[in-house]
Amino acid sequence: MKIVIQRVLTASVDIAGQRKSEIGEGMLILVGVCDEDTDEDIEYLCQKVVKLRIFDDSEGVMNLPITDIKGSGILVVSQFTLMASTKKGNRPSYIHASRPEFAVPMYEKFIARIGELFGKEIQTGEFGADMQVALVNDGPVTILMDSKQR
Repeated sequence: MKIVIQRVLTASVDIAGQRKSEIGEGMLILVGVCDEDTDEDIEYLCQKVVKLRIFDDSEGVMNLPITDIKGSGILVVSQFTLMASTKKGNRPSYIHASRPEFAVPMYEKFIARIGELFGKEIQTGEFGADMQVALVNDGPVTILMDSKQR
């Protein structure tokens, strides 16, 4: 499982011109699932995310996890293109991305687990939808994580 974490001031998802989800300060997390992913991968990433100290303390140092930021939110969006292989040619291959039958339950488990650890409702995109994701990246802070590279 691969994720991209972006510290944001705001983030939103629109589908067919309608606002699906929106957060203020917090994290936008893009999630890519492969067939080898397990519940252990979800647990590893979710534990890391909620403990990741990427928010500023009173000294302006990135020293606080999201659980210490009042009013913060998390927006999780599925993104199969994170599994792209660009080794050959100029057209990315998505052969490593899971099919929906496997990816949807894993994506939903990720959302449920991160919600339990965060203690607040998680905002989401819609799996497989053509989404327009908008964000104001704060910093910018963008972190890549791969559960297979621990």
